[in-house]
Amino acid sequence: MVSSAHEAMHQIFREDPGLFARALPRAGIPFPEPTEIRTLDTDLTEIKPLERRVDTLLRVDTADSGSFLLAVEAQSKPVQDKLNSWTYYLAHLYAKYALPPILLVVCGDKATASWAAEPIRIGLPVHTSLAVFPLVLGPGNLPAITDPEEAAQDLPLAVFSALAHAKDPGLPVILEALATALTGAHSKTAEAWAEYTEIGLGDARARRLWRQLMNLPPASRFPGSGTLIEETRLRGRAEGEAKGRAEGRAEGRAEDIIRILGLRGVEVLEDARERITACTDLDTLGTWFDRALTAADTNELFEVA
Repeated sequence: MVSSAHEAMHQIFREDPGLFARALPRAGIPFPEPTEIRTLDTDLTEIKPLERRVDTLLRVDTADSGSFLLAVEAQSKPVQDKLNSWTYYLAHLYAKYALPPILLVVCGDKATASWAAEPIRIGLPVHTSLAVFPLVLGPGNLPAITDPEEAAQDLPLAVFSALAHAKDPGLPVILEALATALTGAHSKTAEAWAEYTEIGLGDARARRLWRQLMNLPPASRFPGSGTLIEETRLRGRAEGEAKGRAEGRAEGRAEDIIRILGLRGVEVLEDARERITACTDLDTLGTWFDRALTAADTNELFEVA
């Protein structure tokens, strides 16, 4: 089993090598349908004492487009030296295997994904000798899976989607859908993917939220037909019809904030609860909602920026 969030982001492609062929089209990137996929040795070290190791390496065979190599790299932040490494990887792989190499970078935040998608050009301003155009999967182009039925149809893709959106404010809804999908899976399969998700989330608070969701009985996690957050929104909207649309939206968002804090195990004292429920400014409530996903206590919730 994987041992870190970085490992989870790329090793999921070893657990399910065909995942990239299902994930790329969802991100609007057309790709040939594979007929066979094999994992290859990731060690690209040469005789000289300089170790270079790609995260995950796959050989992909297709019916119409021949064979190619897919080098999968997990990237959590921009690192300038990585651009040199990626260029080396592709050149070395092409020389070693005589197959076209493709670089796929998987990211958990939009800023890193945007950085990774920039072409790498080597040469002079008047002439490019070598250019690398990475493919990137991240929260900006990979849709979040928030429907439990959709998640259940492809658990590896749902897990990868959750990891890619680990810093998304809507992560609780994504994790709720995945947790519900796992309750209907085979016990060993569900246990393996649940552990994979917890490790891959990386952030301690997100992991705690995930453990809490997995420990809730399905009926408590998803009362009625909607998620916990969606249900409070609907209830707030119904109350708002009687008291005014703006007031109803504010009440619904306040309930969302309190529910998220409760799910994460953050104590909400009576004065903090009254302050949240008494607030009618939607911008302020939106800020508190975003902070509720990571705040260690209600003092962090109310901090003045």
